[in-house]
Amino acid sequence: MFPTDPPNMRPSKPTAIVIGAGFGGIALAIRLQIMGFQTTLVDKRDKPGGRAYVYEQDGYKFDGGPTVITDPDCLKELFELAGKNIEDYVTLLPVDPFYRLQWEDGDVFDYNNDDAYLEEQIAKRNPDDVAGYHKFLRYSKDLYREGYEKLGTTAFLKMGQMFKAAPQLIRLRADKSVYAMVSKFVKDEKIRQLLSFQSLLVGGNPFKTSSIYALIHALERKGGVWFAKGGTGALVEGMVRLFSDLGGELRLNTDVTDIHADGDKVHSITAADGWTAKAALIASNADVVHTYSQLLRDTPRGKRYGNKLKKASHSMSLFVIYFGLKTTHPNLKHHIILLGKRYKNLIAEIFGKGKKLPDDFSLYLHAPCVTDKSMAPEGCSSYYVLSPVPHLGHADVDWDVVGPQYTQKILDYIEAHAIPNLNRDLTVLKTLTPFGFRDELNGHLGSAFSIEPILTQSAWFRPHNRDDVIKNMYIVGAGTHPGAGVPGVVGAAKATAGVIENDFNQVLKGK
Repeated sequence: MFPTDPPNMRPSKPTAIVIGAGFGGIALAIRLQIMGFQTTLVDKRDKPGGRAYVYEQDGYKFDGGPTVITDPDCLKELFELAGKNIEDYVTLLPVDPFYRLQWEDGDVFDYNNDDAYLEEQIAKRNPDDVAGYHKFLRYSKDLYREGYEKLGTTAFLKMGQMFKAAPQLIRLRADKSVYAMVSKFVKDEKIRQLLSFQSLLVGGNPFKTSSIYALIHALERKGGVWFAKGGTGALVEGMVRLFSDLGGELRLNTDVTDIHADGDKVHSITAADGWTAKAALIASNADVVHTYSQLLRDTPRGKRYGNKLKKASHSMSLFVIYFGLKTTHPNLKHHIILLGKRYKNLIAEIFGKGKKLPDDFSLYLHAPCVTDKSMAPEGCSSYYVLSPVPHLGHADVDWDVVGPQYTQKILDYIEAHAIPNLNRDLTVLKTLTPFGFRDELNGHLGSAFSIEPILTQSAWFRPHNRDDVIKNMYIVGAGTHPGAGVPGVVGAAKATAGVIENDFNQVLKGK
């Protein structure tokens, strides 16, 4: 399915290595190949995807991570740059509603792109919030223009760029949290939750994350929410096929252990099996702490900056259950947010307050067969459910012991609130714990989204798309600007590629 044999390489082409075949790494590798680099994309696992890895068992297909595809234009742009149409590589299916929010008291809100329907649901809770919602939507659109369109794909390499952006950020109250700004516009608590929970999807605490992330609402309203036919893995496959069609090399089962440098330049990598490769530039889509503290550990820069990044505030982790049922439930919605009794206090505990695993939870339930029946055998259905949990630095939990108990607790909850007879019809079960995020995905402390997206860790304050000391070492993915989420890491790839194109301008002209 995925090509691994190297193409015929032209010696005249400058070479590039990208470590980590997640969305950000693949997107950067495509751009580099188009730019004129002979690019090698390496990953330690047997399939590409990173957090979007695909698990398959007994005919069931499970997307490992991101399933919410917003801003399809940022994906289409990659194919158009190569003179291709995305439709020839992957089919994107619209999801309606975007999400169903469901509370324990039985209240339900179907969030979609229909103004009249949204107004009707909001008015039932608080008529005054209809006008407030439209004010919030205008505010979110303003954030989208300033924070996403103008800054989302711009690499912040100099402090001066922050000063230039500061007036707009101050005007938009980027110092306030998402929840605080939402609360200025609407009064009903459930509507506040509806408009603030999205920051959790990029690893942010809505009570601490900069209000700039409220742009996600406008992003969803503008571009919709989509699902790739065949699963998110089909989108990964389509992007890798584009990379291969452009002449790029994908090398799997290659666990990079070292990035080698000579002074202020990197020159090669070594893998666990002894394989080595040289390149004019190296870009890492691996976890940013892992990149510096492990891959660059033999360099002064790696040791110093790796230690600094370890002290940063990191996003929460996740506990994920992938399960298959021998029945179908077409009455479900594709994306369901199951909100428990607590919101603010639960989120505070998830992000470290209390230093333990909370007794309760809120959940995201993914039911892809509602949109695409090919994700499970005929007459069956596949799902995953994730529970945000503290990372390993905040809660010292032995997930090998706690995991099975926590799994059953979550399955029982879903059976009671969303899927009747779940335990009776269960046929396939797999889990991914914070230990897996740490060990399989190299996430520092098992963090699922890298550096937490608070104001003091955003834009220039986030790890830069090009290293400050090592001239030809680049970063892509959730740990750099602009941050996590599919649009975020694809935007990071565009920002990083822009820096590379400028740095190698003369080399590329002579290619």
